Amino acid sequence: MKKKDYIKIAFFTIIIMIASIGFFYLGTTQSWDIRVSDWLNQSETVTNKNIYIIGIDDKTLEKYGPVNTWSREIPAKLVETLNVDETVRPSVIAFDVIYSEHVDETADNHFADVCKKAGNVIAAMSFSFKEQPETQADGTVRYNPYHVEDVIAPYTRLQESVTCGFANTTIDADGCVRQAMAYIDHKGEPVYSLSFQAYKKYLESRGQEAVLPDTSGRNNSFYFSYSGKPGGYNMVSMADVLDGTVDAGIFRDAIVLVGAYAVGMQDAYPPAVSHNSQMYGVEIHANIIDALLEGRTQLPVSALPYSLTAGLLCGIFFMLVRKTKLIISSALLAFLVILDYILAKVLYTGGIVTPVILLPAVLALIYLVRLIEGYLTEIHRRRHVLNVFKQYVAPQVVDKISKDRDFELVLGGETRHVAVLFVDIRGFTAMSESLRPDEVVEILNEYLSLTTRSIFDNGGTLDKFVGDATMAVFNAPFDLEDYIFRAVCTAWDMQAGADAITDSFEQRFGKRVSFGIGINCGEAVVGNIGCDFRMDYTAIGDTVNTAARLESSAKQGQILISEPVYEAVKDRVGVTPIGKIPLKGKSNEVFVYQLDKVMK
Repeated sequence: MKKKDYIKIAFFTIIIMIASIGFFYLGTTQSWDIRVSDWLNQSETVTNKNIYIIGIDDKTLEKYGPVNTWSREIPAKLVETLNVDETVRPSVIAFDVIYSEHVDETADNHFADVCKKAGNVIAAMSFSFKEQPETQADGTVRYNPYHVEDVIAPYTRLQESVTCGFANTTIDADGCVRQAMAYIDHKGEPVYSLSFQAYKKYLESRGQEAVLPDTSGRNNSFYFSYSGKPGGYNMVSMADVLDGTVDAGIFRDAIVLVGAYAVGMQDAYPPAVSHNSQMYGVEIHANIIDALLEGRTQLPVSALPYSLTAGLLCGIFFMLVRKTKLIISSALLAFLVILDYILAKVLYTGGIVTPVILLPAVLALIYLVRLIEGYLTEIHRRRHVLNVFKQYVAPQVVDKISKDRDFELVLGGETRHVAVLFVDIRGFTAMSESLRPDEVVEILNEYLSLTTRSIFDNGGTLDKFVGDATMAVFNAPFDLEDYIFRAVCTAWDMQAGADAITDSFEQRFGKRVSFGIGINCGEAVVGNIGCDFRMDYTAIGDTVNTAARLESSAKQGQILISEPVYEAVKDRVGVTPIGKIPLKGKSNEVFVYQLDKVMK
């Protein structure tokens, strides 16, 4: 690999790393990526049957009226009903309702006393946040978007009688809920969330110790896996529990969450498990508790390690797609995309949220750039090939080259069976001495135009001009049908055209011009001969030498063909056998025919 390739790979890797880090710092994971992660990882089936929701639903509201008009005797009665028998009472009763104001002192005190006696009640509170600059220990100032500006807590008597936990919902930029806050630092002390308090109390009732999940960010949050879609948990109407329609014994040792379960109470959010639906806040708490119990919480992957890994992988992929064929690059891209999805799911199960489509998108971009680069390179290569060949190849051959995807213009050759034609002006040297240079050039140009046109009209390849001689090859660089006869027809056309220009030359310059032509066929090495920066497409070998010797032996206006040429076309030509003649450079004599007639 060349030095410039390493530079390109290093540069590209750095760009990917910077882009990946920026991707994280712009918001951990963008909504379009995390939504794919939701689809890949979120479950739709609730497996924990020990979490119940007592819903303040439409039936309850119809019977007892709006919640803000309720006497505290109603929630007090619910706590008493659920705890009526010590042997069947729930482990936890968590109210996702904030009882912050005094309504009726007697009822308020009664509710607080009932909760204190039960000992298994958790009441909700709420924080109000405001972004505010804070001075760090090192003297720097940072803005804290989770600075507590206000606290809405249960009234004092109730607060002293229960465990409190904040019920704030963490909503991502796309409006979905997929994160939860474990605790908030307030006045130097951690205040835990309603979900964590319920989880903690539930484990304590079983003699187990709660484990605070790993968190990140200024709000001490974590991702959690949903256990099901909206409506997945057991929900019973609060009205049915209070009037005894539902046996309170079903809540034995369970986690019971009490909260809004009616549209009018405006406590619903789009969950990560089902973006197009709404899930009530109390059911979101149920999912968070379930995730804590099952250990299905996650943190976002660290930006720098991910960026380094992604950048390295993209750099390697960039190098490979530049060196491999399209089908292999396509297969490699598909493999890496599938691998990315598998790893994203495995890491999510292990507690790490990684971008799912960021890396495939970048890999696809690299692949697309490679396709475009390959397409442009191919256009450039073909243009180069055509520019080279159009100078000495018939138009139909050039057209075929332009359509042949496998054609390569490389140094080297191949052995092909070809027909080779040489034509030369007889007496050109003597004629040049008696004419002005411009007259010589004019004669030569008309002669070369005739020979070139004749070659191209019959599909031959113009190999080269050597002074006043012209060399043509047939059946190279591509297969040419009936190529030996085409070579013979080319010679015949040249002779016919020579009669016309000879009369013209005699009138203008007082000189007659005639040709000598030789044709042979056989094996020859055909290809680009030369070096990397200068090459010629030509044919070499004994077949070519013999054709050249035939041309030099031909008299004015004579076309000589070798015996192999005659045998290939004898049914379509008229000839006069010349017999064996010695050729310069040949140890054996060659049988030669004079071409007299061509039947096209």
